[in-house]
Amino acid sequence: MIRAHAVADVREAEAALMAELPPGTLMQRAAAGLAAVCAQVLKGGLPERGGGTYGARVVLLVGAGDNGGDALWAGARLARRGARVDAILTRHDRAHPEGLAALRAAGGSVVSDPASPLGPEARRALSRADIVIDGILGIGGQAGLRADAAELAEVAAAEAGLVVAVDLPSGVDPDTGEAPGAHVHADITVTFGTHKIALLVDPAAEAAGHVEFVDIGLEPYLPEPVVEALEPGDVTMMLPYPDRQADKYRRGVLGVLAGSERYPGAAVLAAGGAIHGGAGMVRYAGPGAVADGVLAHWPEIVTGPGVEAVGRVQAWAVGSGLGDGRGADVAAALAAGVPVLADADALAYLPSRLDVPALLTPHAGELARMLGVERADVEARRWHHAREAASRWNATILLKGSTTLVVTPDGEARVNPTGSPALATAGSGDVLAGFAGALLATGLSPLDAGSVAAYIHGMAGQAAASRAGAPSASMVLDALPTVVAAMCS
Repeated sequence: MIRAHAVADVREAEAALMAELPPGTLMQRAAAGLAAVCAQVLKGGLPERGGGTYGARVVLLVGAGDNGGDALWAGARLARRGARVDAILTRHDRAHPEGLAALRAAGGSVVSDPASPLGPEARRALSRADIVIDGILGIGGQAGLRADAAELAEVAAAEAGLVVAVDLPSGVDPDTGEAPGAHVHADITVTFGTHKIALLVDPAAEAAGHVEFVDIGLEPYLPEPVVEALEPGDVTMMLPYPDRQADKYRRGVLGVLAGSERYPGAAVLAAGGAIHGGAGMVRYAGPGAVADGVLAHWPEIVTGPGVEAVGRVQAWAVGSGLGDGRGADVAAALAAGVPVLADADALAYLPSRLDVPALLTPHAGELARMLGVERADVEARRWHHAREAASRWNATILLKGSTTLVVTPDGEARVNPTGSPALATAGSGDVLAGFAGALLATGLSPLDAGSVAAYIHGMAGQAAASRAGAPSASMVLDALPTVVAAMCS
């Protein structure tokens, strides 16, 4: 499990660890890890020089405080390996003194003017840089860069080589994942001790690029994480495995209320997702013509004309392609007293507060309508709005997007790391709804069902894209069994 912590927790853990170490040890650990990642990138990224650190051009963007100190000490290490290292100081009077002295002693130089960080020499250094190390702001910085630092970030993105952020991209909010102002867009972020929330939650996570973790010894001093991301082993452990005494009923029975005369394909896709989700039986409730289409694709499904007609289930997945005027059907499923997944059109028929275990799966536009805010605000403040909705409806929220976010009413949160543009296709969410609903029926909690389903759905999207480039939802559905089998092996 990838774990992310709030700034206050990181600060407390750092203080506890530093109390047991000689002064400066923690910064040296961070700088060594940062330099090692940069050296590895240079080794593979400069074929015209045969690869490696020697002769590479490195520019440090150095702010005040320890984040700038990490960059300076890492720059000194790279200079000793033969790199040409130039530092641009945003504040000459507040640069880390020991780190600056170490850089100069190793042959590095300062190319900024005290009056203006981005003078001619600094701009020339950036235009020639193979790597730019962003050490402007650390976890104690405010969201948004001031004008001079923003200009540095802009020039680095436009003219330099790879941008490597120290701990997190400067200018993003470390505790929310928001990026309301100017900020660095990194190709790689090297983070220390634990992941920061901004490295997992969009839009800041997108600005972080690829994240490299450096262990500096914080783990024993950290509390429970604020946000998590599943890894393959976690998914394997959470997937339901039938025991020797299992039968179709013990494995779980899912009811699917989806599709309509206008959207019959949604029923087929949601039912298909459910078939592959591990439940022992899937019961479909819907109009006769739509049910006939479902049976044509999935003959193992039991059908009925309505919620009451299909029999007992262990969970319901409702809403995909349901259309208008189906509030009574949604209410009947909610009244069954079993866990429920509500997707798409069902979200418009929810009561003010749910009293059964529930997983709601809106995209940003749907969540905006639920909360009465603008879609752009949801996309800019994803974690904030997901938590607000989870609390308001007493339900786990799975907010779909490039990094799907799953948040419980109690504040537990997971981010899915397997999102893919391949999933940005009509019907993809229907597949996810059926698959996650089946996991609910097997007994997984809404948090586990949502996060496992999102992970495997993302992997299926990647697998389908590897074969078709821009796959359809049906192709993503077809890839699910292979992905599940691989996770179980």
